[in-house]
Amino acid sequence: MTTAIVHLGAGNTASVQFALERLGADVVVTSDPVEIAEAERLVLPGVGAAGYAMARMAELGLTDIIKAFSRPLLGLCLGQQLLFAESEENGGATMLGFIPGRVTRMPVRDDLPVPHMGWSQLNTLSDDPILEGVRDGDYAYFVHSYVCPDTPATIACADYGASVPAMVRSGNRWGCQFHPERSAAAGARILKNFLELPA
Repeated sequence: MTTAIVHLGAGNTASVQFALERLGADVVVTSDPVEIAEAERLVLPGVGAAGYAMARMAELGLTDIIKAFSRPLLGLCLGQQLLFAESEENGGATMLGFIPGRVTRMPVRDDLPVPHMGWSQLNTLSDDPILEGVRDGDYAYFVHSYVCPDTPATIACADYGASVPAMVRSGNRWGCQFHPERSAAAGARILKNFLELPA
């Protein structure tokens, strides 16, 4: 069965594809509604700004299909943010709404540049199956200027002057604020765990 990476016209689709293929996945990068609806699992990668991503999803006729997808779904970077209800980015955007809350610009501190770019340690908050083998203190690679709200959906966080929700889960939908495909052994383990989740 296929792992489909949703292709919205930009973003880090190639690096995600290669990372999954290295783990033995049968991967298709697609914006075809039928391929996406029929995939065994779905990856929603980071793509520019929230408003653009949601508009592109609507243009391609994918919004309702992604909302209805009942097998494992993984949002990466902006893809995690899209799981929430809304974002303040570029004047505001309505998003997929799987998790309540509003994505906001990271608070700026003089000694901490925005975007948050580089390696930060993970603090796991759950024994969720996607975190199996991932230890407190493992490093992940982040690039983001907006941050998800901390809700009961948070299953891992990172520290960047304040706690940053680094991973979330709502039902069959998971999110990574960081880039697992760039996050060495911990990222590869998270992707492997995702591929092994029961569909």
